[in-house]
Amino acid sequence: MKFLDEAKIWVKAGDGGNGVVAFRRERFIEYGGPDGGNGGKGGDIVVEAVPGLNTLIDYRYTQHFKARKGGNGAGADRTGAGSEDVVLKVPLGTVVLAEDKETVLADMVEPGQRVVICRGGDGGHGNAHFKTSTNRAPRRADPGWPGEERWLWLRMKLIADAGLVGLPNAGKSTFLSVVSAAKPKIADYPFTTLHPQLGVVRLNATEEFVLADIPGLIEGAAEGAGLGTRFLGHVERCAVLLHLIDGSQPDPVRAYETVRTELAEYGGGLAEKPEILALNKLDAMTPQARASRVKALERATGRPVRLISGATQEGVPAVLRELADTVYRHREAEAETRTA
Repeated sequence: MKFLDEAKIWVKAGDGGNGVVAFRRERFIEYGGPDGGNGGKGGDIVVEAVPGLNTLIDYRYTQHFKARKGGNGAGADRTGAGSEDVVLKVPLGTVVLAEDKETVLADMVEPGQRVVICRGGDGGHGNAHFKTSTNRAPRRADPGWPGEERWLWLRMKLIADAGLVGLPNAGKSTFLSVVSAAKPKIADYPFTTLHPQLGVVRLNATEEFVLADIPGLIEGAAEGAGLGTRFLGHVERCAVLLHLIDGSQPDPVRAYETVRTELAEYGGGLAEKPEILALNKLDAMTPQARASRVKALERATGRPVRLISGATQEGVPAVLRELADTVYRHREAEAETRTA
């Protein structure tokens, strides 16, 4: 299935049905009076979060959605039938934006969550509604109200607890493959990962978290270089970032600063998220290079640097433990916020 994380669609709720002018006509009833019914309500446009979906590909080729008009009223005070809603099913984590791509209309993060994006029009009144003591035979009936319509942007943001960031070939896909059951593409050239990958990391029978591998950033990504920063939206929900740096390259400080600059340029609070810094490919470094590069990174960043090897898994369990602790602290803080 093709991965698609953004789509633009047009939606229109159904118009309300028309009211009608009708009079009661029955044998032996001389003054029947008005009995025109009201129109039915038009269908709503509803967005529903559905577990199991992981792409917006359904909205790549079908981009217009219109609910049906409500039924017209009828004589004998019969109200027109209301129309069924049109339900748009989206993956968990989808953000519904207005046409300006900035106004958030809904954030679909709970399974089964439903939000009415466009409300169907109410039905018009039939002439029975306008009967009064002084107007015994009204001949007025109103048309139904129009349903709302608008252009929408659907933008999917993966719901992951932790995110992997780094330059291309920093070893992110290898790391994800050894700590989870995910099978990302791994090769010795840049940009082997072309879309985000998710993996579930299980530390034991009771502890687990979701880890997202984001395609590599390069200098100028905020201006569109390489794959740009388009996929960084998928780590906006993460509690912690694991920043992997290729230890086999001669200048790890520059690699770190490049990614940090692009995170800051993107915004979304990514630069302020908790970050664990790991020098990867420990197996490809000499003891002297290992010591000098760790020292340079710690001096430049002012934070501890972990040494790991995705290939041999050396140092990986300790990093996973630190990620899990940060994730669980974040979950506890969110739970306290919700109950406050």
